[in-house]
Amino acid sequence: MKIVSWNVNGYRAILGKGYQDWFKKVDADVIGLQEVKAHKEAVSPEALEFAGYECFWHAAKKPGYSGTALWTRIKPVSYSEMGISKFDSEGRCQVLEFKKYYILNCYFPNSQDERARLEYKLEFCEEIQKFCNTARKKKKGVIIQGDFNIAHTEIDLKNPKTNQNTAGFYIEEREWMTSFLASGMRDVYREHHLGKEGQYTWWSYRMNARARNVGWRIDYHVISPDLVSEVTELEHQREVMGSDHCPVIITLKS
Repeated sequence: MKIVSWNVNGYRAILGKGYQDWFKKVDADVIGLQEVKAHKEAVSPEALEFAGYECFWHAAKKPGYSGTALWTRIKPVSYSEMGISKFDSEGRCQVLEFKKYYILNCYFPNSQDERARLEYKLEFCEEIQKFCNTARKKKKGVIIQGDFNIAHTEIDLKNPKTNQNTAGFYIEEREWMTSFLASGMRDVYREHHLGKEGQYTWWSYRMNARARNVGWRIDYHVISPDLVSEVTELEHQREVMGSDHCPVIITLKS
């Protein structure tokens, strides 16, 4: 099972930047996007249809904001959303259920300057933790993928000292991430790249940041411990342009 996550920073914008060619080339079983920024009705049907795939679209109520989308060529047992209106109204989370595990495609809220939405974000984080706890009690695996909008530790961004009071690196967010992993969930990409710097997935459009690799690692696949032995490949497609984020990929045996 090859599973891809990508914050595209606008679905209609990415269409003009080679997205459809990339989609076919990546040849994934599940592709989850974040920040699609469009209602499904605003997108040409042919731009949503890929042979052999079923599409699930979860737009925010507010046009041009947030939203997530999923394509799967393996029929899921079920598809759902979070079922919590303040998060569903922003298209924050989609859930595909398969026989062995769930895949959650998530666009975590940005906590914003001066912690303006930090409480909202932490509430979302806690709902993700609750979902994982419930799934594991059912003896079912979980894969959380998406833009977490959190650089967990200092190695996960280029300039940690100057970003101590920046959204995405607030201590409260980082402490939640630490507790999430302490609960048993596994940041497998970091585990496979222990101590390795420069493993970023987002770069500002300013100051030629991407070319200089001045970025943040905020896009993840975090998985339940029962799935760790299933992982065969992990990849950041830093060479894929079109967004200020790059696609991140995890491949499992089944």
